[in-house]
Amino acid sequence: MPYKWTTQPGETSQQLRLWPHQSLPPRGFAGFILVTFTLILIPTLPLLGTALLWGLLPFVLLAVAGMYFALQRNHKSRLIEEVLTLDQEMTHLRHTTAKGDVKDWECNRYWAQVTKYDSDGPVPHYVTLRGKGREVEIGAFLSEDERIALFEDLQRRLPPDQPSASTK
Repeated sequence: MPYKWTTQPGETSQQLRLWPHQSLPPRGFAGFILVTFTLILIPTLPLLGTALLWGLLPFVLLAVAGMYFALQRNHKSRLIEEVLTLDQEMTHLRHTTAKGDVKDWECNRYWAQVTKYDSDGPVPHYVTLRGKGREVEIGAFLSEDERIALFEDLQRRLPPDQPSASTK
């Protein structure tokens, strides 16, 4: 699961860190670009020494550059991070976007509600936190199964005497 609960020794606060899947390490990225470039060049080997090679080469380079920039953009999307802190009195969510912008939300822990929208959200099993007059998403980048597990986990961690959490 791309999320992890931690508790600092001697403290009562709990912290949940969520991040998107990161399945392509930098070495794999370089290898993929090299293999792609090599496989695209194999059909052009018979054209070595001809003018046609120079006509095709810009398109080959354009294809590899397009793949490179697409993977770089995907890498930037993986920089998203959410940190939920639950202490004795407060619930605090910090969302860091891919651009590095930070969005904060907090409310009294007693009034924090976790809600799961099975089909009404932008993604199936959309999980939100509600409190202090605002509703914020949490874990929208997770898979469906992970969002369901996150919802159940948050229900267990928030105080049992809070207003009822619901599934819509």
